[in-house]
Amino acid sequence: MNILTGNDLKSGAVVWWDGGAWSHDVNAAADVGSDGDAINAREEAAQRVVSAYIIAADAGPHGIRPAHIKDRIRALGPTVRLDLTLQPGDADAATRVI
Repeated sequence: MNILTGNDLKSGAVVWWDGGAWSHDVNAAADVGSDGDAINAREEAAQRVVSAYIIAADAGPHGIRPAHIKDRIRALGPTVRLDLTLQPGDADAATRVI
């Protein structure tokens, strides 16, 4: 599957295209198929997202997993401490993402 990720223009937070809007949760990401470039152009023109790009990902039993390590790290959240990630109560989040 192909998903679209970028950074929220206002906050800088990592976001994922969910098919109608941007979400902070990678598991909400929608498969953009061949429409990723068009969605990207529209969303950047509307100034909702910056530096958006299409990535490969797999949907598995634990949710959506970006294919590249860089994007798996981005999906997890800040890397300074696990209690600051987007899933602080999930002790296994890092093992599933990375």
